[in-house]
Amino acid sequence: MPTAQETSTGEQLRALICLQYIDSQIDQIEKLRGDLPEEIRDLRDEKEGLSTRIEKYKQEETQNKEDKESSGKGIKDGELLIARYEEQQLQVRNNREYDALTKEVEAQKQRIEEAKKRIEEIDLNEDGHKAAIEEAETRMKELDEVLATKEKDLQEVLDDTKQEQAHLEKKRAEAAKKVDARYLLAYERLRQRLHDGRAVVPIERGAAAGFAVPPQRQVEIRQGNRIVACEHTGRIIVDNDLFVKTVEATNA
Repeated sequence: MPTAQETSTGEQLRALICLQYIDSQIDQIEKLRGDLPEEIRDLRDEKEGLSTRIEKYKQEETQNKEDKESSGKGIKDGELLIARYEEQQLQVRNNREYDALTKEVEAQKQRIEEAKKRIEEIDLNEDGHKAAIEEAETRMKELDEVLATKEKDLQEVLDDTKQEQAHLEKKRAEAAKKVDARYLLAYERLRQRLHDGRAVVPIERGAAAGFAVPPQRQVEIRQGNRIVACEHTGRIIVDNDLFVKTVEATNA
């Protein structure tokens, strides 16, 4: 049995048409999914971002609570020390000791002032912080509902087309084996580059995929003795009759 490399140009053209026809059917199945896969990815990304944000908010909330407790304790400790230092000032024997205690009192007053400012700052931000968490959690619930609906829709499409796609993928693998490696590589590259995935197109009314084909080139294409590529798009152009007959044979 001849390998793909040993087959004629005509056989290669038929193999490429067959492969394109199967790929176009697979493309149609994937179009049924629409934008669902991309939408689901975007929703999951947003959900992950919200989850990270909520976790950060809660960590900040915990830290603020600890800071508030620490600041409150600092105020009480400072007030006790101030009372102690002021009592000791009444018992000092010289100005040096009095001045030293005065500095300690001032230091504790400064500490108390800073602690009160920190508590005030936490209190001012507390409502906004809680609102931000509630807003993020509400959006998270909305995302869960939308995501569940879209995942269900996608799964229904996948279930409906699973067997058909598996059958087509098997046929595609068999068809690809009949194509010369160099032509297959060129075909795959074209498929990736072209927005509609049509790497092999037939001539219809003197044009291929919207571009006019010169008469002399049309003659060459009808003869089927060589692989002809569109000078505008790089698509492989084939005779319409050959295309139709090959598709019919593929469906037989």
